[in-house]
Amino acid sequence: MNFEIHFQAMQPPTGAHPCERCLLRGNPAFLAVTAEDLRLIESFRTGTRTVEAGRAVIEEDHPSPQLYTVYSGWAFRYKSLSDGRRQILGFLLPGDFIGLQDEFADGHTHGVEAVTDVTLCSFARDRLWPLFHAQPKLGYHITWLAAREEKMVDDNLVTAGRRNAAERVAMLLMHLYRRAERVGMAREGWVAFPFNQQHIADALGLSLVHTNKTLRRLQRLGLYRLEGGWLRILEPHALQTLGDYFERPLQPAPLI
Repeated sequence: MNFEIHFQAMQPPTGAHPCERCLLRGNPAFLAVTAEDLRLIESFRTGTRTVEAGRAVIEEDHPSPQLYTVYSGWAFRYKSLSDGRRQILGFLLPGDFIGLQDEFADGHTHGVEAVTDVTLCSFARDRLWPLFHAQPKLGYHITWLAAREEKMVDDNLVTAGRRNAAERVAMLLMHLYRRAERVGMAREGWVAFPFNQQHIADALGLSLVHTNKTLRRLQRLGLYRLEGGWLRILEPHALQTLGDYFERPLQPAPLI
């Protein structure tokens, strides 16, 4: 495996009608849109943003005036306790819509941090409701994205509440691999996996020591291989069975 370890973020298109040149829109993982819908999305879009790895996309204690769609890279949503412990709520990759939860909460609900360099398309939060009124179908698509995010949170709750350590790790590896593969991030059976063991521990509610032991055990069993920031699933059926992970083929998702 000779892929470059460096995770280079692709820049979103700029200039006139940038959404027409969006590389994500040719991916079958996303719904096709009409020319009219595309113009409306462009009118909602306010620009682009690049965030370096390890930096905040959204500060946990500071509401953001922007909503974002991830264009390239990996990020995660998280909540912190007063003593510094952190729970990762979910991982974000290209096509994911960020920040909608704050519309329905009293105060800021979470932070978002870049794992790799991340590029984003930004949208004005204060134009969200006018957008819903102007184009109900686009409003429904945004609601669909929020519902999908809720399902992922439900799945995470089942993992934390009922799966043991090996099942949790198996579930997470399969989940992240399948999501990355779906949006075209796989290369010859490998997907970029820029997460360290602390990320995994924070996502699964495990100690760092327990996470390390579990990862090593599953690797010794020959279920996966992790090398230079890249992940390959060697025994997908066995890993899926262990993690009780049997996702149906996902329908194409809206892309805002």
